[in-house]
Amino acid sequence: MKLSEIAKKAGLELIGDDKEIKSLNSLDRAGDFELSFLENSRFLPLLKRSSAAAVILKREFLDYLPRSSSALVSEEPYLSLAEVSSYFAKDPFRTEGDAPVIAKGSVIAENVYLGFGTKIGKNVKIMPGTVIGDDVEIGDDTLIYPNVTVYSGCKIGKRCVIHSGTVIGSDGYGFAHTKDGRHVKIYQNGIVVIEDDVEIGANCTIDRAVFEATVIRSGTKLDNLIQIGHNCEIGENVLMASQVGISGSTKIGKNVVMGGQSATAGHLEIGDFATVAARGGVTKSIPGGKTYAGFPLRPHKEWLKLQAILSRLLKKE
Repeated sequence: MKLSEIAKKAGLELIGDDKEIKSLNSLDRAGDFELSFLENSRFLPLLKRSSAAAVILKREFLDYLPRSSSALVSEEPYLSLAEVSSYFAKDPFRTEGDAPVIAKGSVIAENVYLGFGTKIGKNVKIMPGTVIGDDVEIGDDTLIYPNVTVYSGCKIGKRCVIHSGTVIGSDGYGFAHTKDGRHVKIYQNGIVVIEDDVEIGANCTIDRAVFEATVIRSGTKLDNLIQIGHNCEIGENVLMASQVGISGSTKIGKNVVMGGQSATAGHLEIGDFATVAARGGVTKSIPGGKTYAGFPLRPHKEWLKLQAILSRLLKKE
């Protein structure tokens, strides 16, 4: 879609060259043929270095825009992004396309739906009631239990195990808010990528990305009832107990351990080999190699001392 066409449909002012736009992406990753946006001034350093073909932004930030980028001027860039994202949304249900390709040795049970363009590797087993969307790729020796749903475009690696009721690739929870209180959907045009040797428990949900991919790195093991938000990156060999919740755009390092019902806020990082005890609430980025507990989160030894002090105070009463 041409920038001039986007500007006309969304009611935005185009400044700079008219260009062909093929997709949307974040400021730090956008390149030729990609459109990005800037809402908050704290991301101005990313704008200065951005290679995006064009950026939706406020007029006051035009001076920071690289010469190679065009601008779509908006009073509310995030709201404009929501509008523009709908132009690039894929059809959620195709009615024609290439037949699925199933490699040697794979067993697909009755009552399994395989979408157009899907590729199933060798020795894959898919049990009844499972729905595999269009253009999904599943690697060799992967086992999928009954009633799993994999949305279109997602990629699952080799030797993975996915238990019943899990949903991979559902929309991330993203909305822009109007001044009169309406919530406008930001279309999630990315995918989910699950690398090799990952096991995912029953009734987990892993949201697709707004841009690019939500990623689960190799060797990670997820318990039942876990929620992974959009654009998260879960590192290698991570362990998560039941009812962990990871908010959008959070990056978890390798070999992190998260206890049951622990959770994170969005847009933060947890360092390699960190441990978050059960019910720990991660509200800001934390370094690796340490154990944390409580809410607000603190080093585990500090949390134990605090609990001891509170216990003594209660006994005095």
